[in-house]
Amino acid sequence: MALTGRTALLAAVGALVVGLMPGWHGVLAVALPLLAAVLYDLARAAPVRALVLTRGGDTRVRLGETARVHLTVTNPSSRTLRADLRDAWPPSSWPAGAAFTASRHRLTVPGGERRRVTTDLSPTRRGGREAVRVTVRSHGPLGLAARQGSHAVPWTVRVLPPFTSRKHLPSKLSRLRELDGRTTVLTRGEGTEFDSLRDYVPGDDVRSIDWRATARQSTVAVRTWRPERDRHLLLVLDTGRTSAGRVGDVPRLDVAMDAALLLTALASQAGDRVDLLAFDRRVRASVRGRTGAQLLPSVVQALTPLESALVETDTRAMAAAALAEAPRRSLVVLFTGLDAAPVEAGLLPVLPQLTRRHTVVVAAVADPRIEEMARSRGTITGVYEAAAAAQHEAERRLTVSRLRALGATVVEAPPSSLPPVVADAYLSLKAAGKL
Repeated sequence: MALTGRTALLAAVGALVVGLMPGWHGVLAVALPLLAAVLYDLARAAPVRALVLTRGGDTRVRLGETARVHLTVTNPSSRTLRADLRDAWPPSSWPAGAAFTASRHRLTVPGGERRRVTTDLSPTRRGGREAVRVTVRSHGPLGLAARQGSHAVPWTVRVLPPFTSRKHLPSKLSRLRELDGRTTVLTRGEGTEFDSLRDYVPGDDVRSIDWRATARQSTVAVRTWRPERDRHLLLVLDTGRTSAGRVGDVPRLDVAMDAALLLTALASQAGDRVDLLAFDRRVRASVRGRTGAQLLPSVVQALTPLESALVETDTRAMAAAALAEAPRRSLVVLFTGLDAAPVEAGLLPVLPQLTRRHTVVVAAVADPRIEEMARSRGTITGVYEAAAAAQHEAERRLTVSRLRALGATVVEAPPSSLPPVVADAYLSLKAAGKL
């Protein structure tokens, strides 16, 4: 049972009456009618336990978008339901401060009828969001008292990665078509897979002339090439403690996910096979053997619940897992950080195991704040910030040079630029026939 503000107001007015009529007769003159009105209101309020609640609506949404979840309330009783309803979800289902208004609804359902309310969810984190409970407060016709009860109405909304880098996909696919020779360009893509023969055109590289084919016909024939197909890519996401760091307002892991999704979409269109491995001290997510239209949704589903673990990554175990996932020569794209201490203690000793067998790309998120600190001048704090940024840059350049000396390609860019830069690195390796 719940009493409303109207009841409190009537009780306050009754207190004035008691002041004018002191004694028990004054108290009874106010309390008895008010109690009778409250009991009548409770008796006339529609029962809450008998309500039938069902859900419908969206079951998945991308981070940053809005999901609409419908709740249908059926009133089987003969009394009219006048209710305040709270559809409770986890706090991360709405932006800060929006939960109170977004989760509450007011509705009236005549006896034997049903009504539908819609809750708009705007999640702020990835993963599954499960409905907690639905609380209904059924008011009587006088508005003095209400029956209250809760119902469990299960529903889950999966919050997928935002994949904001998909806006770069058309331009990267256009570049891929150029490499594949499907559009007319001034320069043709180099590759290691023979495609076809055609007549020599002035300006062609004389090294492409096929002398045997030329000897069998009256015109000069040249070989055309296309980028390799059916190559294997292994995307390795480091989910250790360094991936939990935020660059701007975005975790490093989320930036790596966005780049991995763009690279997956691009490589699948290029006819290559893509596998995924997320690792810190154990395998957190894995996608293997998916091709065609199943590949990108499988990667999205694997990345959706993934969170950083606040532990130091076991780089040796991660390298061993990568070698087990890719027994043949592959392109291994490792999304990790370039902090000097973790790289020196973890990645550098095991990197030769990977580069001896595979082509390795190390992709890392650069922090724009470092550049801002490097330009700081004029104050004591600014000078210290500039010195710290200079030291960080010197350590980073040394780390990058050591990684490259071991045969890895290093890609580093700010959060908004990392996905297209990684895609460009993949296209460059493909065009050079290094996959």
